[in-house]
Order: sequence, then C-alpha cells, then structure tokens
Amino acid sequence: MDSRTVTLNGRGFFLRQWGDPALPKLLMLHGFPEYGGAWSDLAPHLSDRFHCIAPDQRGYGQSWAPSGIEHYVASALVSDMATLIEQNGGPVAVLGHDWGASVAYGLAMFRPELVTRLIIANGVHPVPFQRALAAGGPQCTASQYINVLRQPEATASLSENNFARLERFFQHGMDHNWMTKERLAAYRTEWARPGRLDCMLNWYRASPLKLARPGQTLTDLPALPLDRLHVKCPHLLLWGNNDTALLPEATEGLEDFAADLTRIDFAGADHWLHHQIPKAVADAIRGWLPPEDQSP
Repeated sequence: MDSRTVTLNGRGFFLRQWGDPALPKLLMLHGFPEYGGAWSDLAPHLSDRFHCIAPDQRGYGQSWAPSGIEHYVASALVSDMATLIEQNGGPVAVLGHDWGASVAYGLAMFRPELVTRLIIANGVHPVPFQRALAAGGPQCTASQYINVLRQPEATASLSENNFARLERFFQHGMDHNWMTKERLAAYRTEWARPGRLDCMLNWYRASPLKLARPGQTLTDLPALPLDRLHVKCPHLLLWGNNDTALLPEATEGLEDFAADLTRIDFAGADHWLHHQIPKAVADAIRGWLPPEDQSP
C-alpha cells in the first residue's frame, strides 16, 4: 500500500492505493465511521486484478473537511469522486460500503459514463431504503439511531471519554472480532482530527431521507426522480445476512432499478463483511467479473 494527497476541485484528498497502476482501477468508498484505511483487509486480495484506490472521503480522515451541513449534500460528495475518476482517466469499477454505497450509487446513476461496474457491500439504493424507512417496520426501527446522529449534540456525546460512545455504536450488535486494539487506536486517531467527527455526522444531517416512527407510516416523502435512479452498468450486491443496521427489506425492489443485478449473500457475516471475510468477498467479486476482466 502507498498513499498520496491529490487535489480535487481545489481541495486536498488523501488516497491509499494497492496494486499496479497499470491494472484496471477499482475505486473503493468507505462508510461511517470508517476511512480509506478500512479497505486494508480486502484490497490486498484484489490488488493483482485491480489498482485499488481508497480515498478518505470529504469530512473524513486526512481529506478536506469543511464545516457546515451544506457541504455534505449528495451532489457534492458525488462530485468529489467523479473528479477523482476523471483525473485517473476513467471510467472505473466502483465499490461502495455503507455511506460509500450512497456515493457509489450516485456515480452510477448520475455519472454513468464514469462507472463500468458497480459493487455494493451492505449498502442501499435510495428508493428501496426510503420506502423501508417510511413504512414503520423493522428497518425503520433499526434505523432510529439516524435521528440521534443528526442531533447537534451528537458530536460532543460521541467524542466523550476518547470516543467511548462512538466505539460502542460501531460495535453494537455485530461481530467485531476483527477489531484489534491497534486497529481501534487507528480509528480513534482519525476520529480525533480537528472537526472530523462533526463533519462525518454531517453526512447524516445533510441527507434528505425521512424516517418514520416505529409502527407509523410516512407519506410526505421527498420527491425522487425515479426515472433517473437506474443503474445501467452491471451491478453486484454483496450482503452479510447478519447485518442488524441494514435489513433485507432495505433492498426490496432493487431489481427494478438495476436491470443487470447479481446478488450474493454471506451467511454468518454482517455489516462489516469486508473485514470479517475479505477473501470470500474478493472471490465473489472475481467470480462475477467477465473472463476478459479476470487477467491483468
């Protein structure tokens, strides 16, 4: 792995990279509360097939972290990564997890000329997810933490006692045997960079998604341009079945927005499958690639 800082739209973004730059490129987009280094388990298993590029996204780690919720709207986050792809001579394959999946979907839907193949690991398309959040069922209940993270006081609360609450949130209800003391220390280092945690939480605050109360139904939903929310490139969904944050109902109807969809489920893995079973995830990606993509 090597690292460097690049300038995107006049701002600095920190990248980690694995593999020969001459290989086809794979853009790897992390979620909350991770950073580009979160791909260090998976990327080595793919670095003989791809030049893996893992940025700290806006507001995270060592990348540009402007204050203000307005800087974290989806269009701005997608623009960052679109510029990165263009600077790397795109188009590229894109892999997104958690919030990184939202950016990955945005690239595939609104900048389709930049994305050859879309891989999502326990992440959600905006339409099925919004429908599940509005239905008042299990996904709505599981997602109530979003309202907590959107509160102004969340930054101070999660920062207390060396990020003790954020650590508990990170590990709640799922298998974190992969989380060593050294790795947790590395996460805390990234969270502690000035202003970073508040910027990370601004991804939640800037999102237009609406969340019902459990057992109730929302009808005043944001208008979504359904005709523009289609993934036209081949799409692979990798899903850890034990995820307690994102439930199966959050993916119901995805096939209506992705005509070339392949889904692979992993029993025993959860939201953090890219840490828990990186080789199995890499093998699934390799098996999905067409023969011409299987060799450098």
